[in-house]
Amino acid sequence: MMAQAAVGLGVPIRLLAEGPEVSAAQVVRDPLVGDYRDLETLRSVSKDCAVVTFDHEHVPTEHLHALTDEGHACRPGPDALVHAQDKSVMRARLDALGVPSPRHRMVSTPEQAAEFAASVGGFPVVLKITRGGYDGKGVWVVSSPEECADAFAVAASTDVAILAEEKVAFRRELSALVARSPSGQIAAYPVVESVQRDGICWEVVAPAPDLVPALAREAQGIAMRVAAELDVTGILAVEMFETEDGRVLVNELAMRPHNTGHWSMDGAVTGQFENHLRAVLDLPLGDPTPRVPWTVMVNILGGEHGSLSENLYGGYPHVFARDPRLKVHLYGKTVKPGRKVGHVTAYGDDLDDVRERAQHAAAWFRGDLGNESE
Repeated sequence: MMAQAAVGLGVPIRLLAEGPEVSAAQVVRDPLVGDYRDLETLRSVSKDCAVVTFDHEHVPTEHLHALTDEGHACRPGPDALVHAQDKSVMRARLDALGVPSPRHRMVSTPEQAAEFAASVGGFPVVLKITRGGYDGKGVWVVSSPEECADAFAVAASTDVAILAEEKVAFRRELSALVARSPSGQIAAYPVVESVQRDGICWEVVAPAPDLVPALAREAQGIAMRVAAELDVTGILAVEMFETEDGRVLVNELAMRPHNTGHWSMDGAVTGQFENHLRAVLDLPLGDPTPRVPWTVMVNILGGEHGSLSENLYGGYPHVFARDPRLKVHLYGKTVKPGRKVGHVTAYGDDLDDVRERAQHAAAWFRGDLGNESE
């Protein structure tokens, strides 16, 4: 999807892909296949590039420091990106900045987890590995010291630490997305509502319905402040909880185009992928204003049943005939149950109508609607 934006801007891209069949390698010419954890491979792909940027946070921090020391422009830089790579670093920095977050503590044993639980009102609490988790992986909601065993076993086997956090009573999850350039310009997208199922983003509604304007401004202000204080370049997504008592707490940071910003490809004047490229190239940022009152993005996940769960392209005749305004983005991935293989976007003036259209299309691609023809 970043390649799509680059084509429109006339910006050539060189790709380091983990395999020849991954999504980006299907659309970027002459990809280099290699391991992003290998410094020599990173040096090879970065040679003569004006800017090095990322679509995930897992490139080793020390390798990014090496590239930076050798004169490569890594954006975001390693001193910023580490806050999205390591949850313990993120929490410590947000605490120092006074940014509201769930109560938390680093723990190394089930007994320490139990002590933390007692300090926040008791179990259940949330345990997270500090590096490498995503889409619900590396996260455990535990209700007793005995239930902590799996988390600490994973931590021991992968040589990472465990962060314990209070289980927040929240109304919903929000995401505040901003783009920031090296010169300090910031463009803020509207705060969106993110619906999660089993730790995976299911649906995004832009803007977040019924969000109190003062809370929306606070969420955007937090995202802009974090971007400036951490010297982020490119897209920053700040995932938040809206609590039952009307606060926002920062849950996670992502320094790349993010699933909660996919709606902007079709629903904003300038989508997140174009603004990420503009930002890392230090070009003036594009307008993040929504084109229409409501945009709903629903992820297409591999289904458990139905022929369309294996033949996604077979879904096109129905969804396009039913909704000519619908936008569909398929990723070229092998379909597996629960895997994100694409997304659909609907937009318009009536939220209920927009949401129904997007949900129907995604369900049809999953094969969840049988053979209905409506």
